[in-house]
Amino acid sequence: MHSTTVVSQKESAVHAGLSVAGTQAGSAKHSVLVPSILFTLVTAILFGLGYPLVITGLAAVMFPHKAGGSLILKDGQVIGSELLAQSFTSDRYFHPRPSAAGNGYDATASSGSTLAQSNAKLVQRIQGDIDKLAAANPGKPVPIDMVTTSGSGLDPDITPDNADYQAARVAKARGLTEDQVHSLVAQQTAGRTFGLLGEPRVNVLALNLALDNLGK
Repeated sequence: MHSTTVVSQKESAVHAGLSVAGTQAGSAKHSVLVPSILFTLVTAILFGLGYPLVITGLAAVMFPHKAGGSLILKDGQVIGSELLAQSFTSDRYFHPRPSAAGNGYDATASSGSTLAQSNAKLVQRIQGDIDKLAAANPGKPVPIDMVTTSGSGLDPDITPDNADYQAARVAKARGLTEDQVHSLVAQQTAGRTFGLLGEPRVNVLALNLALDNLGK
């Protein structure tokens, strides 16, 4: 009888211990869940809403032109952006790099060519462009960026060599001297960022607007 009583007391103790452990586990789970939810909400509001709004506001105040898309106006109308290439085909204007974005210079379909260097179609296209350009400027090497697309297909800049290569065509079409056009290219050439980063470049849209400002 005494033995039965001892066993019963041990079982009660075990059950009591399990009950306490279960209660503690539930409390621990509850104590972790609430802070986790609060932390998620706070960080979502802080970094998903607050931080972007602060940075956007600072950019609008400190760099309004760039924050607004670096838009270029003419007679009060937006005609393009410093950041996006657009097609120019007239001999009176400088031409941008070739584009593989959509049907060409499509800002909604930014992309480079997916053709490999060994692709016959790509090789044929590049060689055809080289032959055409070389015929217009015999004896002058064709700058590489005149016949290759950029990774985005929307590169707004060309190299100074590219611009100088086109100078003769533009000068002839506008009745200018080549020296006048070369001088304009030099004025529109931007140097390396901080004197170290990138390469000298010429923004095609800005250069063409400068041409129009000459009145010829």
